[in-house]
Amino acid sequence: MDFDNMDVDEVGPRVTVREAATDHVDFTLSNVDLAFANSLRRTILAEVPTMAIDLVEVEVNTSVLADEFIAHRLGLIPLNSRQIEDVLYTRDCDCDQYCENCSVTIMMNAKCSKDNDDVVRVYARDLIVSDPRPNEWVGNPVITDEAGQGSVICKLRKGQEVIMKCIAKKGIAKEHAKWAPTSAVGFEYDPHNKLKHLDYWYEEDRVKEWPKSKNAEWEEAPQDGEPFDYNATPSQFFFELESVGNLEPDAVVQQGIKVMQQKLAAVLQELTGDDSRPGEADADGFGGQSPDGMPQGGEYGADQGYTTPYVNGGATSAWGGAATPYGATPYGQNGWNQ
Repeated sequence: MDFDNMDVDEVGPRVTVREAATDHVDFTLSNVDLAFANSLRRTILAEVPTMAIDLVEVEVNTSVLADEFIAHRLGLIPLNSRQIEDVLYTRDCDCDQYCENCSVTIMMNAKCSKDNDDVVRVYARDLIVSDPRPNEWVGNPVITDEAGQGSVICKLRKGQEVIMKCIAKKGIAKEHAKWAPTSAVGFEYDPHNKLKHLDYWYEEDRVKEWPKSKNAEWEEAPQDGEPFDYNATPSQFFFELESVGNLEPDAVVQQGIKVMQQKLAAVLQELTGDDSRPGEADADGFGGQSPDGMPQGGEYGADQGYTTPYVNGGATSAWGGAATPYGATPYGQNGWNQ
């Protein structure tokens, strides 16, 4: 299809990929308004689902690090989230706590022998993913370094040992940053500030103190003495997205668009009075909604809640009360919810 010879209004949203790699993508989005472009940015940042370790059951830990400290580090290790639509949200699963349909079990078993005087480093590569699981990709630790080791989890000295059972679940960054699919999302429009949305502060020379970004080359600079157009609106938006490795950059954008479609479908459902839940007819069963949209079980779903382990072994929240706003957890005293 020849887009150059077509009316842009007939094409709809238009994307121009300027640079693409395995860990980032740089593209422009045009023929949309500012609200739509910014909504896409916010959705990519906070509502694209990924896999992350959410529960750590400690069997043995004789290292110098506390259980909570190691659990926190485990939760921040990126996990492969390819075809995550095969995984159910725990709140949507029929199991009591977790099962192979809504989670992935990962074991960490490392030990430094008593006759070893060297320091044993435990890496992400030492995490063993157990079967069964929804598919062959989800839950695998993301390892991108040349040595093939991944992130350092802890260090062990002579006679020290760690044995932990990790449960990875599906979630979104709105619940916790460990589920974020991106490390950064750059977003800019009107690089020449022709719309006067910015008021630059400067000491002597604004041009020298505020250099133009590379996006300025993609738009025509204003002419000296050009009259200000009060009806002008931004027409081109510049995105630069960097993935943490759990999803490919193009997949992150596609899933962001998909989540936006489902949220709009939910709005239309409310306006039309349709009683069916949004996404039920979706072949992928892809939720992508925050805990605010959890049905049943109290405000956030009492039986799929989360607690913090920092007070009384996870029984209460540091902010007071018997549990966090997400409800009580059935994980027990030996489980650290990350």
